[in-house]
Order: sequence, then structure tokens, then C-alpha cells
Amino acid sequence: MDSIKTQGLNVPKLGLGTFKLQGKDCHEAVLTALSLGYRHIDTAEMYANEDFVGDALEDTDVPRDQIHLTTKVWWTNLAPDAIRKAFDQSLRKLKTDYVDFYLIHWPAPDMNLGAALETLLRIKDQGGARAIGVCNFPVALMKQAVEEIGAPIACNQVEHHVLLGQTKLLPYLQSKGIPLTAYAPLAQGRLASYPELQAIADKHGATAAQVALAWLLEQEGVMAIPKARGEASQRSNLGALKIKLDFDDRAVIAKLPKNQRFVTPAFSPKWDAE
Repeated sequence: MDSIKTQGLNVPKLGLGTFKLQGKDCHEAVLTALSLGYRHIDTAEMYANEDFVGDALEDTDVPRDQIHLTTKVWWTNLAPDAIRKAFDQSLRKLKTDYVDFYLIHWPAPDMNLGAALETLLRIKDQGGARAIGVCNFPVALMKQAVEEIGAPIACNQVEHHVLLGQTKLLPYLQSKGIPLTAYAPLAQGRLASYPELQAIADKHGATAAQVALAWLLEQEGVMAIPKARGEASQRSNLGALKIKLDFDDRAVIAKLPKNQRFVTPAFSPKWDAE
């Protein structure tokens, strides 16, 4: 498994997303992924499954220090006291002494970003998180966090896939050496609608999903966290690591629409703000 180095940590490029996984399904999905070789697990306060992820971390034979664990604070909890309370609850549910990444899940319209990042940094300095970062930050907010505040941002987790190119954000992150973690990397199951992807998949003896993941993972500084409940899907996603796209494949993918955003809650930031 290839990894990316950020803020002193080596993070596996391919991880397991757990959004919408609950109860026994979540517990078994994490255990299965760890048994297959996954070492990057992503959860969040809002997913309401940290306790099930924590049970899996307790039940696996994989040592905790070999697992990269990410969790996130919800956008309504970005006041310093609320962050601290949310973080303490997350640690209890995850049954661990620390997380590897602690991220702001979404920016809040009225947040004091400096105070929020200062609180995350204090948590890091006290050993609760090995690194801090953000999610769903457009270029304008990244500039504020990195250039104005000077926060050591370890990643920005955003929607990114063959139908959403992040053509403004990704170059900015690359220029600052900050990884992009792609969520919804399989466009929430919409890839089958594009025969071009299937044609590339047939050429490589692969699936359209594997091609889409391979396209992401070959990009500089990009990680991906597809949700996969069952062993077959988890194995299939690992198979994307073996696919080597060629110039013609990339040219076909480049012609697909790159502005298809599927995660657009009412509290989303202004994505094009620079």
C-alpha cells in the first residue's frame, strides 16, 4: 500500500470510509478491512458509528499504532468548548487514547476559524491527535487557514472523483504540500452511467470503479476513502492499486464532465471562492 507523508505521518493512500455504516455492519466492515490489509479508517462524530469503529479496533489483532484513524468534529460544534467536548466524546466512543487525524468536518458560516484551529492544535499538542486538518474547505478558506493563520493542515477532505475534478483546489493543495483526501470517490454509484469508463475497465480486465479509483490514486497528493461494507467490495477497491492507466485512458477520463458535485448540503461553503 502506497502512503503519503504529511505533517510527519505516513498515511495509506487508500482507506475505508464508514459513512452510513451502522451497528454490526460497521463493526464487521472495519474488522474485514483490517484483515485484508487496510490501515486507514475514516469516521466522524456525525456518522454516529464511532462506538462501532472503536469496538472493531478493540477486536482486531492489528496493533493500534499500525492503524491510521481519522475522525471529525461537526460544523455546529466549532466553538472551542464545544470542540473539546466533542473530541472527548469521540475518544471515549473510539476506545483509544488518540486519533491520527482530527478534522473540521464542514466550515460553519459564522465560525471563528482561528479559534477553532487553535483548539484543534491544543488537542494535538496534548497528544489527543497526531495531526489536524479540515474537510470541505474551498481555496479561500484554505488560504485563510494556511497563509493567514499558519495552521499545520495535514489534509483537506473533499468530494473528488472522475466527474468532479477539483481543478482549482487540488493545484493549490499540491503547491502547499497538503494532501487531498477524496470522499465519494466512486461518485456515489453513478459510474455505470458512463460507458467510456467501462471500456477502459474492459481493456484492463477491471471494473469501472477500479478505474475511477486508479485515476484518483495516481494523482500527486491524493488519497481516497471509498465506503465498502462487504469483503468483495473491499477487495475490489484494493485491486485498483494494481491498475496502471495509460495516456489514452487519461485522455478519455479528461473528457468526462468534471463539475458534477453530489454532496451539497444547505450549509455548504461557496465552492468557487478563491
